[in-house]
Amino acid sequence: MKNGSKLYVRIDYKVGEKVITHQDLQDHLDYVKNVASKQYFMGGVFSNATEGMCLFEAENLEEAQKITQCDPIIERGLYRSEIFEWVLVVLSEQAKEWFSENNAT
Repeated sequence: MKNGSKLYVRIDYKVGEKVITHQDLQDHLDYVKNVASKQYFMGGVFSNATEGMCLFEAENLEEAQKITQCDPIIERGLYRSEIFEWVLVVLSEQAKEWFSENNAT
């Protein structure tokens, strides 16, 4: 992470009954992989719900919103998002080991 960056949590909520095509999903994955190649970014889906979540760095809320709004699944109105600034308070030894082993620092 860059010095001075903040972490943001993004929760994505499916909008109505809109159909998500394979191309929509591929465009979304390409976009988030591109973001992840440039900065700290983790994302995934919940196994028991249609929502997804990302944890990523940004300089400020405005940049976090821009990153979110440029995601094809948001641009196309397939999902809506909420963004929260996140402050790390506790990091277990197991988490430190996992991040160290997976070069996720």
